[in-house]
Amino acid sequence: MPLIDYSFLSKILPKVKYKKSYTTAKQSYLNRIRWAVSLLYFGMGLCFATWASRIPVIKSALHLSEGQLGSILFALPVGQLLAMPFSGKLVNRFGSHKVLAISLFFYVIGMISLGLASEGWHLALGLFVYGLFGNFCNIAVNTQGVYTEELFKKTLMGSFHGSWSLAGFVGALVGLIMLYFNITTVIHFCIMAVLIMIILFLNYNYLIKVKSKNEVTEEKKGFIKPDSGLIWLGVIGFCCMASEGVMFDWSGVYFKEIVKAPGALVILGYTSFMVMMATGRFVGDKLIHKYGAKTILQISGSVISIGLFLAVLFPYLIPCTLSFMLVGIGVSSVVPTVYSLAGKNTSVSTSSALTIVSSVSFLGFLMGPPLIGYVAEMTSLKYSFGLIGCFGVFITLLVSRLKLFR
Repeated sequence: MPLIDYSFLSKILPKVKYKKSYTTAKQSYLNRIRWAVSLLYFGMGLCFATWASRIPVIKSALHLSEGQLGSILFALPVGQLLAMPFSGKLVNRFGSHKVLAISLFFYVIGMISLGLASEGWHLALGLFVYGLFGNFCNIAVNTQGVYTEELFKKTLMGSFHGSWSLAGFVGALVGLIMLYFNITTVIHFCIMAVLIMIILFLNYNYLIKVKSKNEVTEEKKGFIKPDSGLIWLGVIGFCCMASEGVMFDWSGVYFKEIVKAPGALVILGYTSFMVMMATGRFVGDKLIHKYGAKTILQISGSVISIGLFLAVLFPYLIPCTLSFMLVGIGVSSVVPTVYSLAGKNTSVSTSSALTIVSSVSFLGFLMGPPLIGYVAEMTSLKYSFGLIGCFGVFITLLVSRLKLFR
């Protein structure tokens, strides 16, 4: 049974005389929906990448140690987790399109507040708000992604997340340019905020504004206990997001303090990671279709570990850049695959399934970046990256043993 009711298309598309013309108009409108959803993934990625590109600068400006930064970064996933009990319910009640528009606006406001921080507690408070609305955006946009996959009857989640990753590359490149011209953090963030709001304004009308059939059923019958498969998908996402969170928050610091990258090249590690993650996501849908989710996830976990271990063994500019590229390839297909599988679960609504998987997965963001800071404080930042590399091994072992992938 399809997730959504296709009849809304007949209400939107103009009445035409010939069936062929209607089919062409329908396909054109469907393509515009796909572009709208992709661009909103891009806008969200741009918002996050803009903050990530400035972490080393903000760390230095606020005179924070590794341990202090690790503790402050803890505020972002705390905000995300606090929002999780409510995000699925809000999407069910008001629709993913409305929740996405409102939460993206406040997500951008949260980003600007990070640029205004002059004390450590200011930054922590800003990250909490940033994480809170970031989670609402995440559930809403991925719900739109699942709906769009259903309209096209094929896997698209990898390309959607690829748009998010592509935005990470663009955000890193813009950050590099801003640093080169000595543009302040606040001005940098305000410029990107205007761009993201333009993306939202131009694409909001093309979001899918109907509820899925299982969301309507869930509202009538109440919450249905999900099967254990959703929890295990969340655990796989946890391991991947722990690795992603470390790369987002600490790759610049690693290149500055361990690799000793000169000047603006501190962003090189983050940029190489994001480029390969984006590339992997755009080709991931075809690879999963050809080789299956199980094989791709097993390979992905192994590549994550190899990349992080090599970065520890060879902490030099070129080898470490190549290692971070491997990590980008490794993480590229894990989260899109997990979310796509979760969205097809029939026991609960799309938004509720995504909330369950995200709740477990985002514990990786909660644990990864602060753990890096604490381990680095006690030993070395280099060894803390090696510790996170073990999560990739766990992904491979877990996928190999789960009945879900047989």
